[in-house]
Amino acid sequence: MNARSPRPAAVPAEALRHPRSLKAFRGMKLLVGGYLALSVLTLAAIYLLRGDAAVVNDAVWVRASIVAASALLTYTFTVRAARGSRGAYRRLRIVAPLMAAAIVLVIAVPGPFPVWLKVEQGVCGLGLLGVIAVANGSHLRALFAAR
Repeated sequence: MNARSPRPAAVPAEALRHPRSLKAFRGMKLLVGGYLALSVLTLAAIYLLRGDAAVVNDAVWVRASIVAASALLTYTFTVRAARGSRGAYRRLRIVAPLMAAAIVLVIAVPGPFPVWLKVEQGVCGLGLLGVIAVANGSHLRALFAAR
């Protein structure tokens, strides 16, 4: 017999409408939305500058594509968490620190990434640090605690 434990119910709507909850999710959506917008703009710039090998190389294409995809996922997790999804909140708390750590590596390790991409990654990383701080704050942790 394969008995699964029941999924915890979504966070109650009244708890999501609490002023602290609304403020937390509004801030995270702005930060993650900025991260997504900057990532998409970076991909557009890479496309426009694709003929200049000093500015755009294969590593830049790969990194920017991964960042844009992760930014889209992170935004999706944020929106779903704001609607009360415990799973999306858990994924947000996992993905944001992982991407921030990857950004630190891109910035710190000498390699194929040009300075302009490292600066862009630094800005993205700062936004993610804000998301990490809010997502791991006591209010949201209490809000999403399994009941």
